[in-house]
Amino acid sequence: MKRMSLVALVLALALAFVAVLAGAMLELAPAAIDLRLPVAAHLADSGVTHPVTAVLLNYRGYDTLLEIAVLLLALLAILAVVDDAPASPSRVAHPVLQALARLAVPLMIVVAVYLLWAGAFRPGGAFQAGAVLAAAAVLLHLVGLLPGWSRPRLGLRIGLAAGFVLFLAVAAGLLTQGSLLQYPPAAAGVLILLIESGLTVSLALILAGLFLFLSREDEA
Repeated sequence: MKRMSLVALVLALALAFVAVLAGAMLELAPAAIDLRLPVAAHLADSGVTHPVTAVLLNYRGYDTLLEIAVLLLALLAILAVVDDAPASPSRVAHPVLQALARLAVPLMIVVAVYLLWAGAFRPGGAFQAGAVLAAAAVLLHLVGLLPGWSRPRLGLRIGLAAGFVLFLAVAAGLLTQGSLLQYPPAAAGVLILLIESGLTVSLALILAGLFLFLSREDEA
């Protein structure tokens, strides 16, 4: 009875929070500045043809740079508190599940590559591609084909930090022009593709690591 009452209380509080949040969002006033027209007017100089990608990697690229830093710091915080015990073998799933995972993962890699390529002119990009690759790694772990990760070795460390370091290097190089992440129009597309390619790999490893480093603790 006490457990049911506690569950009911938690549900009631959650519903109340959702109602308050929805009410606050409905009462929001229209934006004082409509940025759609300025973004569209300068889209040709951004290096991409999709406005969201232009905002994330060009007009407000420093926001995206800091978001990558936050994710990397979150993973470093996890590594700081987990022990150094070697990873245990993963629980082996049914052979049918393993066969399905082996079929699904190559398709997920193709989808990730497509999302990375499509980000220049439609919804997609490094975050979506990295999330799909990370999901593929988690899927392999859940069916017993990939063990939980132990302390990262040099290669994995390089992969985790490469996207952020590459992004930071491009930003530092562009500071010589007097502005942070203000790409030359002629090179904007190439630089954004370079950054997104590096971010795809690092984001995939970071997001997978947030699960696989902790799953090793559960298996121990």
